[in-house]
Amino acid sequence: MSYLQNVLTQIETKYSYQPEFLQAVREVFESLEPVITKNEKLYEQEAILERITEPDRQIQFRVPWVDDSGKMRVNTGYRIQFNNAIGPYKGGLRLHPSVNLSVIKFLGFEQVFKNSLTGLPMGGGKGGSDFDPKGKSDREVMAFCQSFMTELYKYIGADEDVPAGDIGTGAREIGYLYGQYKRITGLYEGVLTGKGLSYGGSLVRTQATGYGLLYLVDELLKDHGSGLDGKTVTVSGAGNVAIYAAEKAQQLGGKVVTLSDSTGWIYDKDGVDLALVKDIKEVRRARLSEYKAAKPSADYHEGRGVWTIKTDIALPCATQNELLLDDAKELVKNGVQAVCEGANMPTTIEATKYLQENGVLFVPGKASNAGGVATSGLEMSQNSERLSWSFEEVDAKLKGIMTGIYKNIAAAAEEYGMKGNYVAGANIAGFSKVVNAMLAQGAV
Repeated sequence: MSYLQNVLTQIETKYSYQPEFLQAVREVFESLEPVITKNEKLYEQEAILERITEPDRQIQFRVPWVDDSGKMRVNTGYRIQFNNAIGPYKGGLRLHPSVNLSVIKFLGFEQVFKNSLTGLPMGGGKGGSDFDPKGKSDREVMAFCQSFMTELYKYIGADEDVPAGDIGTGAREIGYLYGQYKRITGLYEGVLTGKGLSYGGSLVRTQATGYGLLYLVDELLKDHGSGLDGKTVTVSGAGNVAIYAAEKAQQLGGKVVTLSDSTGWIYDKDGVDLALVKDIKEVRRARLSEYKAAKPSADYHEGRGVWTIKTDIALPCATQNELLLDDAKELVKNGVQAVCEGANMPTTIEATKYLQENGVLFVPGKASNAGGVATSGLEMSQNSERLSWSFEEVDAKLKGIMTGIYKNIAAAAEEYGMKGNYVAGANIAGFSKVVNAMLAQGAV
């Protein structure tokens, strides 16, 4: 049995109860086979695969808080500090009922490679809680965030671990978390990113993941003799990533015709009205079902269905494992040219393989949605220098980073005889940098 297969078997046995984490490991290991084979003796001697798949530390804690009725509630908090070979741990805090150890480990593992691809000095980590901010009052959210940070603050710092936002963790939550960190420690430092502009946040951070996704898509299409102008684009999700991916796609000449949320999806053949969507989701915090009431010519459907629409470019921007094998078959049947992930691991392994086997240009989230963490890294730089850059400066840096990511993953895939396989390219390019740092730093 090869070194890679032996380690994978050990991990599957040890963590059989963590399906999301195992899915992420399998996907990465499959891509890395030629790299591991080439360096098998060294990597086995140094236990590289064992070390890179085992987090530096896993922190789990109780989060007690009191709701508006005076009742005590309890949630579980997590922080996985996965690998800091190339910089401080960096990764978001997800607040969602689906959060568990397996989900946080999968996200942290992916974050290691994603952060490596940005070219910035950031290690990988992730955290969060099974707390659901939806339907909670501002006071309840503040009570949870303050309790969460009262435990988390012990393990984070500007040069140690810098959390950020994620699903369920927006500007409101980051503000409460930062306030409590400052209150406990007395430190005003860049310990969290995604902060408000009045207290150390960066311009473009809200738009970063969505804009970055489209900068990479644009570079991908140009490399294949095409562009976004005149293309039909389907987008899933209706959060920051989806909204600002749709916005940048429209700016680059694409026509975005779908968005979705947890209850249903809209199809607007004339192109989605983003001003209306922003009002529904960002101001009213309502459901997309209200879109049709304001725009009767559009269609609203309960449940899933975004990927049934004929499209040129598909951008899954909602959550993990949302694009299934049947969806991939439907997309291929309808002539999709490219699928680029805006969310973390939104496409199943089976769907990914089907898309690749049928000539679809496919870019994984660890590359295509790295714009968010890249801009978080830029926020860290601004905080360290006590500077604030203009929107144009940050946007230009973001575009440069995303263009660089595409070129790096394309080159890595070609170097190992897998031209056009951007999954392999992303994993190889991200892995190689981290491993070189690990080898240089010895048995740690």
